[in-house]
Amino acid sequence: MSRRHAVVVGAGYIAVEMAGILKSLGAEVSLVIRYDKILRSFDQMLSEKATESVEELGINLIRHDTVENVECDGAEKVLTITTKNGKVLEGVDCLLWAIGRGPGTEKLGLEHVPGIKLGPKGHIIVNDYQETGEPGVCALGDVCGRWELTPVAIAAGRQLAHRLFDNKAQAKIDYCDIPSVVFSHPPLGSVGLTEEEAVRKYGAEKVRIYSASFTSMYYAVLDHKPKNHFKMIVLGPEEKVIGLHLFGINSDEILQGFAVAVRAGLTKAEFDRTVAIHPTTSEELVLMRNPTPPTVKVD
Repeated sequence: MSRRHAVVVGAGYIAVEMAGILKSLGAEVSLVIRYDKILRSFDQMLSEKATESVEELGINLIRHDTVENVECDGAEKVLTITTKNGKVLEGVDCLLWAIGRGPGTEKLGLEHVPGIKLGPKGHIIVNDYQETGEPGVCALGDVCGRWELTPVAIAAGRQLAHRLFDNKAQAKIDYCDIPSVVFSHPPLGSVGLTEEEAVRKYGAEKVRIYSASFTSMYYAVLDHKPKNHFKMIVLGPEEKVIGLHLFGINSDEILQGFAVAVRAGLTKAEFDRTVAIHPTTSEELVLMRNPTPPTVKVD
């Protein structure tokens, strides 16, 4: 059997994860993106390192382009894809669109319910308690357009159930400092503010950055030695940790525990007082030294 050719369109986490999976299964993979980097909503460091890793994995990254035309050879059941910039991809077995999703509310007849309001993209507008403006009608999950992740929807549903059926009148989900992971190759994770968000919110003079780039001991006896890249963002003279961004092996597993620390409002000094577990990848988060000013520029 000839090698399969898959084309993935999109630069978000679904596109990146699926492109990596298909490549790891042995397919030839092309990833078509509109801009120069993938995962552009994540911290700049993560976006840059993830983009580099996609190309190092052998994925054909087609930048600043979109799909213009798709033709199917009925006999061979393969596709020929032409991009807006004139690039032709032939012999394509799989075309995966991962360009985002809508809330799907347009056929629900919500326009006939006076208290339910929709946002510009059709998301249902709710308050902090998942309530719409219509008495007795609540909405949660992706349809509300906030943190479109399954665990977030589950957490919101649990809090709503506690409030409605467990006499916990103030129960609600806190959408601040929600951790998220992209199961790319290698994985990456993030919790809290990005460097750009921190500078925009607090000003560059109040923000400092701790960074670490290293090779995990996992690769000690291997010829292939990819690096991990960690970033910690701290605020003010007390150096409260307001953001963690991890790239590389074990980042997905490491982030869950350290997300608790960020949500708890711990400072860099409290990280420093924690004894490192050696040899692990996570120990770098309690060994960082020599902070630097932010490098991102905001308007």
